Amino acid sequence: MIANVLSIAGSDPSGGAGIQADLKAFSARGVFGMAALTALTAQNTQGVSAVHALPADFVAEQIRMVFADIRVDAVKIGMIANAEIAAAVAEALRLYCRAPVVLDPVMIAKGGAPLLDPQAMETVRRRLLPLATVVTPNLPEAAALLDRPEAKTREQMAEQARTLLDLGLGAALIKGGHLSGGESPDVLATKDGLVWFESPRTSTKNTHGTGCSLSSAIAAELGKGCSIPEAIGAAKHWLSGAIGAADALGVGSGHGPIHHFHHLWTEKDISR
Repeated sequence: MIANVLSIAGSDPSGGAGIQADLKAFSARGVFGMAALTALTAQNTQGVSAVHALPADFVAEQIRMVFADIRVDAVKIGMIANAEIAAAVAEALRLYCRAPVVLDPVMIAKGGAPLLDPQAMETVRRRLLPLATVVTPNLPEAAALLDRPEAKTREQMAEQARTLLDLGLGAALIKGGHLSGGESPDVLATKDGLVWFESPRTSTKNTHGTGCSLSSAIAAELGKGCSIPEAIGAAKHWLSGAIGAADALGVGSGHGPIHHFHHLWTEKDISR
């Protein structure tokens, strides 16, 4: 049976990140995607010009309606925007969700615009993190969640991943894309220890939506029944290909999107 996966996140009208990227990643990984919007953004590949958060009770009602009718095999949480929405999402999932939850703590857009109200951080820590099967912060996001300096080494990454587990979640995957050097390692911490996922750094500016897409791909694999390490391994392999093929797209003049369907589209599909 095809898995059904729900994304709870914001919208990116340029199609590279947010709900749009999540639905593409779900389709690319072979699951049926659903979406509950938390916020609307005005953005393109060069940056974000405006954010409009939706009413928290409306966000919760979207989630309730999905669960009232549809089997949900996994949930991905992306942009939350503010404390009210964080609390509403947490309560809705507490009431209705029994599926794996992947939390991608979206805080800052690729161009530097804030996507999470600073006052919402404590609500995310206290209400959402304990619901997460796995949380997927990058280095700045992990530092913000833990209120400590950003990790600069693998050892610091590992220590912060272990510390995140103490906040009550099931597993923590810290993404090392911000590390210097030619590699882009990620580290997974669970109660069973650490697992490193290695991948070479691809030379491209077109990485818009990588975090959204990775967490969505992980949720898709969990929805299919994979273990956390298996889900991350499959998602990372797919994402590496999507980043490697990103330059084949011609979307915008800034940080363009990754190629979600690099393994599906043929020359015949894209020829004019």
